[in-house]
Amino acid sequence: MKENQEVEFDDDYLREVEKELTEEEKESRQQQSLTLKEKGNSLFKAGDWLEAERSYKEALVLCPVCFSRERAILFSNRAAARLHLGLKDLAISDCTRAIELNPDYVRALLRRAELYEQTEKLDEALEDYKKVLERDPNQTTARHACMRLPQQIQERNEKLKEEMMSKLKDLGNLVLRPFGLSTNNFQVNQDADTGSYSINFIQNPNNNNR
Repeated sequence: MKENQEVEFDDDYLREVEKELTEEEKESRQQQSLTLKEKGNSLFKAGDWLEAERSYKEALVLCPVCFSRERAILFSNRAAARLHLGLKDLAISDCTRAIELNPDYVRALLRRAELYEQTEKLDEALEDYKKVLERDPNQTTARHACMRLPQQIQERNEKLKEEMMSKLKDLGNLVLRPFGLSTNNFQVNQDADTGSYSINFIQNPNNNNR
């Protein structure tokens, strides 16, 4: 099953279609959607993630856009099914749709935060965990993540900086080699007060070690 990033439900289009429906028809569709959601929940509990995902999708097709909270739950439930299917990017998209429909939906925020962390989007994960804590200060998973992630983000940034400096050094040596020079001939110093850098040329860098 391949991941597909295209927008699946165009709410503006659905609203136009639903203008033709009576209130009774909307209620009827919502009830049919609820039945499909319950079917999806049963399939999910049985471990049939693929069929559960399909049931949630069918429920979303039927559920009128005016029932925004119900649709938010369906998107969040489908995200859970897609997570089990290994479709993490699509699961993130479903969580985002759920949050757009209900910004205070803690379960969807927490699920997206965990998905962001699993896909190494640590900054986004931390932001979602913070939002979870704002809405539910007793959420222990989010609290622990808010204590853990800043250090992980700092370590990742340091690693990325080291990798970038190493690549720049390799590139510099490639450029300087025809002139009999290397990056060792240039000393970079940072001014403690201003944070600016200055570069000094060293004729014989190896002599400085004697």
